Amino acid sequence: YFQDLLNKSEKALYDAFPSLYGELYTQNMKVFKDLYSELRRYYRGSNINLEEALNEFWTRLLERLFKLLNPQYHITDEYLDCMVKHAEQHKPFGEVPRDLKVKATRAFIAARSYAQGFLVGSDVVKKVSQVSLSHECTRAVMKLMYCPHCRGMSSVKPCSNYCLNVVKGCLANQADLNTEWKYLMDSLVVVADRIDGPYNVDAVIGTIHMRISEAMSNLQENKDSITAKVFQGCGNPKISTKGSSSEDKKRRGKVALEAKSSAVALEMLVLDAKGNLTALKSYWVTLPGVLCSKKVMASSAADDKCWNGMTKGSYLPEVMGDGLANQINNPEVEVDITKPDMTIRQQIMQLKIMTNRLGNANIGNDVDFQDASDDMSGSGSGDSCPDDVCGKRLSKSPSTRQPETHAIPKQSGHGVSGASSRSLPSAFLLFLSVAFIAAQHLWR
Repeated sequence: YFQDLLNKSEKALYDAFPSLYGELYTQNMKVFKDLYSELRRYYRGSNINLEEALNEFWTRLLERLFKLLNPQYHITDEYLDCMVKHAEQHKPFGEVPRDLKVKATRAFIAARSYAQGFLVGSDVVKKVSQVSLSHECTRAVMKLMYCPHCRGMSSVKPCSNYCLNVVKGCLANQADLNTEWKYLMDSLVVVADRIDGPYNVDAVIGTIHMRISEAMSNLQENKDSITAKVFQGCGNPKISTKGSSSEDKKRRGKVALEAKSSAVALEMLVLDAKGNLTALKSYWVTLPGVLCSKKVMASSAADDKCWNGMTKGSYLPEVMGDGLANQINNPEVEVDITKPDMTIRQQIMQLKIMTNRLGNANIGNDVDFQDASDDMSGSGSGDSCPDDVCGKRLSKSPSTRQPETHAIPKQSGHGVSGASSRSLPSAFLLFLSVAFIAAQHLWR
């Protein structure tokens, strides 16, 4: 939507300016194209100083238009340098450059940060979904899904709390994303209100061509007084032998371009996004419950005729809390709480960095996206369920427990190059899906 606003503004400029300004536009087309190119690159995450880019545009435009509006004079580069130094005092484009710089900077910072926030969130999910199940988790899942079939109880569903303990143990590291994930969702909601409110992104980005037209008209209308002030400060340039042109005389007058507002469309987009963001706030801690109810199809919590890991009956152990630290006494999955998954810790840091950037964007401060991590994927593998996994609990003795090992993720390259557009997946969800389908076919 943001890029569409910019594209429409650029197209409106290209369509209208040739007939409105003639040579003032046709001889300076590259200046306008370069501006939109810089704005587009900035939005996509390039390391560009937006204020400097806008200042450069007005400087280049002033130099070229001043020469075209005064063809009877021989104006050197040195003379133009002098003129530019006095430009702030003379305000040849009126208040447009200053006003546009303030509004466009805030609007683009908010729009870019908002879009990057979604990309970072999506990228975090993609990388977390690639984290492999531990050996202990694979054993626990196999026991949860297949052992009832081995005992001739293929129709008995796993106990709900039993399933929750297995999944919470398997997704212990993922649950630790919850705090920073919630902060990111909250920050995106706040910036969304800015986009559709004080920063008025729709009006600012979609009307850049109109502000440029206003500025050029101001220069045309006040050409004589501005020229006199420049001559007074920089001296009288030499008369040119090329003669004068009447182009500027034919093109005078203030021009009002049509503004087609789509504020309603933006408002609906923001409302829809805020609703989805709010729903996703507790994604990582509600995931175990979702998996157990939709993928494992566990029985109700009060069911005393469910698979409890040993036989058909009630499941007595309490349900563990969320996160790695709460798994120290998990009765179903061996979890080494001293070995946090490095890939997920890296993603927690990325969430913190992005939340901080959104906080800056919310108050109009620019942020640099060039240090976003890339290619942070973990490694590991899970073995098949051994013969002794069914019918007895795994040993809890620390002396015989094998701690998990995790490969240190790579950090190759910089910049946000994009992110997966798929919905929030999980390696565990995929595994359970395959396991359940396999069980259905095996015992049909």
